[in-house]
Amino acid sequence: MTAPTGPIFVVGNSRSGTTMMGRVLGQHPLVFTFDELHFFEQLWKVSTTPETIDTAEAQRLMAMLLTIQYDGYLQTRQPDQHTSEAAAIVATIEGAITAPAVFDAFLSYGAAANGKVVGCDQTPRNLYYLTELLALYPGARAVIMVRDARDVMLSQKNKWKRRRMSGGRHNRISAVRSWANFHPYTMSILWRGGVRVGDRYSNDPRVVTVRFEDLAADPEGQVRRLCTGLGLDFAPAMLAVPKVGSSAEEDRPDELGIDASAIGRWRAKLTPTEVWTCQKVAGPELAAHGYELADVDPSMATVATSSVSFAAKSVLAVTLNLGRSRSIIESAKRRLARPS
Repeated sequence: MTAPTGPIFVVGNSRSGTTMMGRVLGQHPLVFTFDELHFFEQLWKVSTTPETIDTAEAQRLMAMLLTIQYDGYLQTRQPDQHTSEAAAIVATIEGAITAPAVFDAFLSYGAAANGKVVGCDQTPRNLYYLTELLALYPGARAVIMVRDARDVMLSQKNKWKRRRMSGGRHNRISAVRSWANFHPYTMSILWRGGVRVGDRYSNDPRVVTVRFEDLAADPEGQVRRLCTGLGLDFAPAMLAVPKVGSSAEEDRPDELGIDASAIGRWRAKLTPTEVWTCQKVAGPELAAHGYELADVDPSMATVATSSVSFAAKSVLAVTLNLGRSRSIIESAKRRLARPS
């Protein structure tokens, strides 16, 4: 079977179907999908000219990657438990030891340990570093997920409930952070910025863009197109993914297939003010990606109330997200992209 010679990055706005796409690819006999690793931006400040690091730093980064994969990104990290394994993996790196080389060795090790040959990282925020990642890993391929901003907003609005729906696998701090992060204006700006960044790669042969709605409507056709773009042979097993990860209903891991029921929920679940805000901010980008704008007429009182709450929510969100990026200013600049 054919396969890309580098890693696969699944990226896009949060709650756009990146996790589902990671599961689709992970069902391929050659691809192992890791949990969200958040290596780029949080553990290492991205650069296309990475500096050589010493063995101790390389082992520290490797141990952090291992504990994220084994214990979960949202859980308390105990990298000291993986010191020996980290040292053994770092010892396999040939040539200069850099942070990207550590990440590449980790992906190769994890894929091989699971009987696969290609590592897939499904961290959504890697979208904002895709230019650097494609330069650092010449054989890499990327999948950009796009989903209706209003369904993304609804999912973000309910994201704090994932702790209950996932059986407690999400901690309380994460739930509070998800609640604080949500504001219709914030979500609209971030969606618009993410789509603008993704559009820059529309003609890049290494990148495949998939609309969530198209995938749900024609799973086999879209997955076949995806495989062609990534250099993979289609495998029917890729369509048998568990129905988990929704922010609107309980996980259904025993049910397999790509769930189309999440499409258009915003029509009944978002308020007129939320829909109006989203379309006011991201209307051109919604239309450009084939999403029809709705006719809504919110009261000016609710719009004013939402505007007042934006400042307070923004301060709280920034406070709770400190430490999730090595440079919050750089992170913000990349997310608030202007049109190319």
